[in-house]
Amino acid sequence: MEWMQFAIFLITVLGFFWATRSDMNSYRAEAAADRRDILGLIRSIEQEMKDFHGRLERQDAEFKAHLMHHHRE
Repeated sequence: MEWMQFAIFLITVLGFFWATRSDMNSYRAEAAADRRDILGLIRSIEQEMKDFHGRLERQDAEFKAHLMHHHRE
């Protein structure tokens, strides 16, 4: 009877190991897709920051030119 219990225990542990291993592969694929999405978001945020900074610099240059124009008058 002890050998039968050990065999059932071993089959159960191997079954859990196999099920966990197959789940891990799907989790890895999902995590890789999530990483790609996050990197895309980070790149779009970086691009938006650059665009905003460029607009801010142009606005600052226009404002300074406006002040200098009125200063000359």
